[in-house]
Amino acid sequence: MPQLLLELFSEEIPARMQAQAARDLERMARDGLGKAGLISEGLKAFAGPRRLTLVVEGLPIAQPDVHEELKGPKANAPVQALEGFLRKTGLTREQLVEKDGVLFAHVHKAGRPTTEIIAELVEQIVRGFPWPKSMTWGHGKLRWVRPLQRILCVFNREIVPLDIDGIVAGDLSEGHRFMAETRVFRARDFDEYHEALAGHFVVLDVEERKQRILEGARTLCFARGLELVEDEGLLDEVAGLAEWPTPILGDMDPAFLTLPPEVIRTSMRTHQKYFAVRRPGEAGLAPHFLVVSNNAAPDGGAEIARGNAKVLSSRLSDARFFWAEDVKEGFEPWLKKLEGVTFHAKLGTMAERVDRIVALAREIAPLVGADPDKAAEAARLAKADLASQMVGEFPELQGIMGGYYARNLIASFDTPSSTAAQDDVGGEAQTPRHGEQPRSGVSNHAVTLDAEIADAVRDHYRPQGPGDAVPTAPLSVAVALADKLDTLVGFFAIDEKPTGSKDPYALRRAALGVIRTILEGGVRLRLLKVLTAQWSEVDKSRQKVEGVGWSSMPIHDADGIRKEAHDLLAFFADRLKVALKDQGKRGDLVDAVFALGDDDLVRIVARVEALSSFLATDDGANLLAGYKRAANILKAEEKKGPLPTGAPSKVAEPAEEGALFAALETLSPRLDAALAAEDFTGAMSALAALRAPVDAFFDKVLVNSDVPAERENRLRLLQQVQGAMGRVADFSLVTG
Repeated sequence: MPQLLLELFSEEIPARMQAQAARDLERMARDGLGKAGLISEGLKAFAGPRRLTLVVEGLPIAQPDVHEELKGPKANAPVQALEGFLRKTGLTREQLVEKDGVLFAHVHKAGRPTTEIIAELVEQIVRGFPWPKSMTWGHGKLRWVRPLQRILCVFNREIVPLDIDGIVAGDLSEGHRFMAETRVFRARDFDEYHEALAGHFVVLDVEERKQRILEGARTLCFARGLELVEDEGLLDEVAGLAEWPTPILGDMDPAFLTLPPEVIRTSMRTHQKYFAVRRPGEAGLAPHFLVVSNNAAPDGGAEIARGNAKVLSSRLSDARFFWAEDVKEGFEPWLKKLEGVTFHAKLGTMAERVDRIVALAREIAPLVGADPDKAAEAARLAKADLASQMVGEFPELQGIMGGYYARNLIASFDTPSSTAAQDDVGGEAQTPRHGEQPRSGVSNHAVTLDAEIADAVRDHYRPQGPGDAVPTAPLSVAVALADKLDTLVGFFAIDEKPTGSKDPYALRRAALGVIRTILEGGVRLRLLKVLTAQWSEVDKSRQKVEGVGWSSMPIHDADGIRKEAHDLLAFFADRLKVALKDQGKRGDLVDAVFALGDDDLVRIVARVEALSSFLATDDGANLLAGYKRAANILKAEEKKGPLPTGAPSKVAEPAEEGALFAALETLSPRLDAALAAEDFTGAMSALAALRAPVDAFFDKVLVNSDVPAERENRLRLLQQVQGAMGRVADFSLVTG
């Protein structure tokens, strides 16, 4: 069957846009062809540094003919109705067919040639392509990511007549910018096109480019007794920069290895798009780098390697200067600088945020088995490196550099005494404000800076994404949770909540980080209490910013929990549903458990898992059905008037009513014991004993008895069933 080949050739397409551009091209083509009634056998899009390519296999030569039967007015309808129908169909009265007194029109539409549809579709794609950023050029109004230079568009080996703002479609494409002897070539189908590109030093498929980079890099490293430090994100980026990717191994001054490896890798990655290398089985990095060139140089890349080594040396020299200056300055001057750094206009300075994190870390520490004083000190130091020169240059190293600077300070101590610490940082003691921890001079603190504190400083940002590990050391857990919870409370307090796809302060990521840290570490934390306390701390910061007239006027529930804390807990519930969905857990079960008012995420997940397993059994499914039936009856009766109150009475007849009463009596102590022990599987097992008596009750007992006393007792029984099950979860929210 005929094939469509489309290439949109332009100047450089940013690497970060290419993958999505390929997906958008494929989607727009599939939707447009489908709308036109053209079904293909296969469709695939490619993206590279200078071109978007689409190949569609098995398209028909033309649209299929369409035969329609249109129902019209009755034969005796007014003339106006008939005339309107005739105008709509383009037929005459004689061409209509009468069936049972109703007029019908049979309309035949011949299918249009596929080339016409392709021409229209390509123009729609080009003019409506959803680039994140686009531009115009020359005197035209056409927008593209970079100036669009050429359109190759052939169908069934014939050029599709197409002209978009003076860019006329043809069968010409272009190879490598400078490696190909003859840059321009012709292609009338995909096989010719793909072969010609390869002959002109262009690798079309990004996956093939990535594999070429990896294989070449690994080969070069193996020959030198090295191994590549693989970086998937960097690989994606460089594969979008080179049409003919050629790995080259270069050397750098070994003296730079005194820098932290994260600094070296970040400098390589951020500025030059280099891969780091190491020696197998050894910690740290080797004094080499791997650059991906867009050129197979005749000298094997030796000159390219030397040139890039000079550039890298300059970058790393800057980094070494930053490191040396930062080590000389140290934490206490940085902390002082944070007093003049605004965290957010409504939330005060970074120093005030640090104070909030310190207080919260101290509160969380005993709950995770950490020392409160150490947690406070780690939290105090965690944000200090924001004022360092290294983090100013590489913001992504915040926390990591703080950990290194802390370890460097530890190593510089002659003794663990506070005096030695004071002398090393060169700080002066400050008198703390009433009720505050002193902020300057390590010597002001009874806690000695140690490796545990340094690790907590380093890890307090983790996890930063789904692939990042959570902190596991108790001290690190305390500080990481305090940091993220303060972020969430602060921005919720000023109503900067995520909306739709917008989340400028990464609050969804922060919430998922809290959830993962709590669940993977088994942290038993009453979130509502913590959130309420932190809201009060945020209010203090806002009071300083807003002035004397500001007041939050908080609303608390009967348990002293702030209303806004419940709102934030609902946000956690939503994020928990996202996290558990990946594990196959249903969101309605999360809602059913959260409705109980629990705020212990570990316990909530245990309940969800037990509930999920229970509902997967026959007992669970049937008991759920019984619950919903009971709920419907009670809801209907409540519309008639108030439901009867009090406990049901024991009756002998009918036997099914008495059996349900007995089952509920037996259930209560079993349920109490299981819930008290947090044995939620046991609680579900206890509920399972209700299945048979509930089924029998509904089968044999008429709830709406004519005898008022009987009716009221049976309604009480159903309320008790509902109440017993409601201690485990709100089954009304279970949709399955």
